[in-house]
Formats: sequence, C-alpha cells, structure tokens
Amino acid sequence: MPNSSSISEFLLLALADTRQLQLLHFWLLLGIYLAALLGNGLISTAVACDHRLHTPMYFFLLNLALLDLGCISTTLPKAMANALWHTRHISYAGCAAQVFFLLFLLSAETFLLTMMSYDRYVAICKPLHYGTLMNSRTCATMAAAAWGTGLLYSLMHTANTFSIPLCHGNVVDQFFCEMAQVLKLSCSESDYLREAGIIDFSLSLVFGCFVFIVVSYVQIFAAVLRIPSEQGRHKAFSMCLPHMFVVTLFVSTLMFAYLKPSSLSSPSLDLVVAVLYSVVPPTLNPLIYSMRNQELRDALRKLWEIPSHIRKY
Repeated sequence: MPNSSSISEFLLLALADTRQLQLLHFWLLLGIYLAALLGNGLISTAVACDHRLHTPMYFFLLNLALLDLGCISTTLPKAMANALWHTRHISYAGCAAQVFFLLFLLSAETFLLTMMSYDRYVAICKPLHYGTLMNSRTCATMAAAAWGTGLLYSLMHTANTFSIPLCHGNVVDQFFCEMAQVLKLSCSESDYLREAGIIDFSLSLVFGCFVFIVVSYVQIFAAVLRIPSEQGRHKAFSMCLPHMFVVTLFVSTLMFAYLKPSSLSSPSLDLVVAVLYSVVPPTLNPLIYSMRNQELRDALRKLWEIPSHIRKY
C-alpha cells in the first residue's frame, strides 16, 4: 500500500462514467460557476461603487460575496477541468491547496455570518446606539477577525491532516479534496480519530455561532413585531429574512456533512451534501440578498444604465 511520502497525486470522484455525461456535467458546472461569478461580482461592484451602500450591512455583504467567490473558485474549476479532459487526477499540492482554501473560506464565512446577525440585532434592537457600536473601525476589525480566524483555523487543520501518514490508497470519494474524505485514507485509526475529534470540536463552535444567530433573531423578530407601521415591519423583515435563510442552509448542510452517522454515508449522498454547502450558497446568495432588498436592486440597476455623458454621443 502507498504511504503519504509516495503519494504524488489523488484520484477524485468521477461525476459520470460516459463521455457524453461528462461533457454535460462540464457545461452544467460552467453555467453554475459563471452565474456565481456574475452574481457575486455584481454585488461586490455595486457595494464598492454606490456610496449609498457604504454602510456596515453592505460592508459585510461585500465580504460575504468575496468569500463566496473564493469558495466556489476552489472547487468547481478543477471539477470542470476533470470532466472536460476525462480525468480524475489532482496533484498532492493541489489537493492540499483545496483543503486549505476551502477550510479557510468556509470557516471565515461562518464567523462573518455570525457578525452579520449581530449587525442586524444592533440595527433593529438598539438603533440609537448603532452608529457608535457599528462604526467603520469596529466593522473593519470584525471582518479582519473573521478572515484571520479562518486563516489560522485552516492552517492548523491542513497541516495536521497532511502530516498524517496515508496508506489506504489515493482515491478521494468526492469531486474535490474534502478533508473528511482525505482523513479516511490515514494509516492509523488513532490519527483519524484524533483529527476527527478536532473537527467535532470545531463543529461545536459552528453550532455555537448558529445558536448565537438564532438567539439574535428571536430578539430581532420580537422587536420587529412591536414596530407600529406595516412598512417598517416589512423593511425590517426584508433585511433579516434573507440572512436567516442563508445561515440555515449553510450551517445545516455543513454540519450534516461532518456529523452524519457512517451508516448514512454513501458516495451519492456525500456528493449531494457537498454540493449543498460548497456550491449552492455561493450561487444563490446574490439572488437571495438582492431579491427583497430595494436599495441593492437599485444599485445593481444603475450598473446597467448607460451614463448620460456616454449616451449623448
């Protein structure tokens, strides 16, 4: 059996057996990838260019769009290349890079979503103190903390995962290098259980973030229901419901992917769950956040308008 020192590449899960289906998967993944690039790119551009969106909520949304761009760019391009060129290979360094960047971006996104819920809590429950509590320096510090914590977390896990001897082949049962699938190749069960224990502890922190978000939204919804005007309640709900939907989809699928019992594990189910937490949120987040947000829709509409000094020519 090969050990980690002799492994120079890994074999990823093939999405299809026939050439026709592989090409179909390539075009499907390409469409999803371009949609995610377009949606998150438009949101990033709109927030950066429209001074009316230079507020804490949209600052965090800009960071979320950048994280989503990085997340989907970590997994889909390699899957598309493998489907197009009829191969399953990924280099050892490429696999380690996928694990590192995916852990970095997903963990940073978890912390950022938690901070976004705090921002909504302060905006609705403590509006008179919002300018003080959520000033530009505080927002920048919170965003930097999310990115920095994700970076340190990913460095620790990636270094630990790829320092474990691997001797159960080089076949990864996923369309990208997922840490849980790489760990299944470890020689020692004790090494696998030790790293799995660290993952479980990390997921407990994720669950803690989710509880914080839920508690924040319980208080937010209680405050919203006390707003006398129907227009005020509608505006508050339009700001909060998209975020709650994104958080629920992201956290539930991520936790199910790593906490589901082994009896439920199968290549097809693992593939569906991986798509749900790594591909679906980056693709749908721009639509979810812009669908009920008039300010963002207006900013996006302005991006498509021809400036007057160009139109007169």
